[in-house]
Amino acid sequence: MNMHVAEVAIPTAEVFPTYHAEELTRGGIQARILLNGQIYSLRITRAGKLILTK
Repeated sequence: MNMHVAEVAIPTAEVFPTYHAEELTRGGIQARILLNGQIYSLRITRAGKLILTK
């Protein structure tokens, strides 16, 4: 009897750095993030949402 066993790839969970927005803003509502010489602004709204702008 000829049986073939299929190999199954099990995806591994990627681990990304996780930050609390309050830590990034140091307890405030806004932080600046620098990427490739460009400054972005991260803001926490009154509704508790995040806005990232250039």
